[in-house]
Amino acid sequence: MPIIGKLLKKTTEISYKRNFNKGKEYTNQLKTLEKIVDKAKSTAFGQRYNFPEIILQEDVAEAYQKVVPITDYEEFYEEWLKDSIAGAKDHTWPGRIKHYALSSGTTGSPSKRIPVTDEMIRSFQKTTMRQISTLHELDLPDTFYSASILAVGGSAKLTKKETHIEGDLSGILKKYTSFVVNPFTKPGNKIAKIKDWNKKMEQMVEKAPDWNIGIVAGVPSWCLMLMERIIERYELKSIHDIWPNFQVYVHGGVFMQPYIPRLEKVIGQKVHLLDTYLASEGYFAYQTSPEREGMQLLLNNGIFYEFVPFNSDFFDENGTVKDKFEAFNMSQVTEGVDYAMVISTNAGLWRYMIGDLVRFVNVEEREVKIVGRIKQFMSLVGEHLSLDNLNCAVQHASETENIPIPEFCLYADTDNQRHIWFIGTNEPMTDERIKTVIDEELKRINDDYAGVRKYSLNEPVFKVVPVNTFYDFLASIGKAGSQNKMPRVMNPQQTKQWNLFLKKKGL
Repeated sequence: MPIIGKLLKKTTEISYKRNFNKGKEYTNQLKTLEKIVDKAKSTAFGQRYNFPEIILQEDVAEAYQKVVPITDYEEFYEEWLKDSIAGAKDHTWPGRIKHYALSSGTTGSPSKRIPVTDEMIRSFQKTTMRQISTLHELDLPDTFYSASILAVGGSAKLTKKETHIEGDLSGILKKYTSFVVNPFTKPGNKIAKIKDWNKKMEQMVEKAPDWNIGIVAGVPSWCLMLMERIIERYELKSIHDIWPNFQVYVHGGVFMQPYIPRLEKVIGQKVHLLDTYLASEGYFAYQTSPEREGMQLLLNNGIFYEFVPFNSDFFDENGTVKDKFEAFNMSQVTEGVDYAMVISTNAGLWRYMIGDLVRFVNVEEREVKIVGRIKQFMSLVGEHLSLDNLNCAVQHASETENIPIPEFCLYADTDNQRHIWFIGTNEPMTDERIKTVIDEELKRINDDYAGVRKYSLNEPVFKVVPVNTFYDFLASIGKAGSQNKMPRVMNPQQTKQWNLFLKKKGL
């Protein structure tokens, strides 16, 4: 095994040197767009929007942006995706799309079906290997490279429909995992196919002593729950007592800072934390080093990116893009601006607004961080609170009061013109105290909020609840484990579900 570790470490080093600084130029984006437009020129979508003509233009990007409209999932589904799912051939991408990923979507909403093509699968595989090669920078011991990756994801069990196969993206990708890589991934096919989160966790706890884990990947809440359960079962001081080669935790999709205290308690020693930007629609970016503030966008991975400034000029109060807007490409973006990200992909998504808000922290290095969702912000009376504002205020409260707050959510009480908050912590804390700290911090960091709190937005209501309340809620609606996350800002449907759950729990 030491020899295998040395060989794999050397292979990683070679791959890293080959990929270093590769794909950062905007020309990579132009080549990507030209390639996917040319590939889809004979499809129904390509014919509708005259792709054969666009590909002949001197400025393909400009010609493409002038003709193809920006859409969200609902619009694209009704116009194009619905027929593709029903089996239409050569519709938005050449051939018949064989796989659809069921996105976890927003809690309380039905799953979206996102097309997954062979080209997209190859892009994922390539990016995964490129990300692994960046581990060379961490100077990890040889023993790490012979350890396995534990992916705490959704069920690998796929469902065969009349026209296609569907399931979690992790399950689709698992189906095409290389036989070389497969032995180094856990929990293995049998456990991975279990849909019930509690049963899956039981099996992983049972198998934990047999595994040599070097990397853990997944949503923090569920990964921490698993590791805590392992520690409890085997009466360990930390997870390193059973997985001594555990060196890297790969996370994504949530603000990580609130989970750090709990993670440090579980792992017992330092591990490298790496952020990823991965969704059912594509593998967009990853953190090349724990020291980097943002994640590097992948410009040569089958995805063409555009960015619409998220402001009142281009979006209404509901987060819906207006008829007139500006979409910038990678050569036109500015640091410090919140953008709604728009993608065109090698899976047949065209100028598709994914719903995420990103901010460039380093334009030269193409590094972004996720700052929210276009539908997950709070603006009841013009306060314009972004998810980033909410995360920062809660983190401030956590540090000020010296208590962990890994979970929270809120909704708009329209009848009383106020926000209703729920704060998840297991430490003693009064509703009034947490309200004061968070309310004052929001006034400090957001002028709009400070203004409306004086005149039109009433004092918020806060309720402190145990952390497990959030996970029990997700379990109650069939969304335990996998990539499921609690929405920070709840819509009316989610609010109704949440309040019914709390009523049943007597909270």
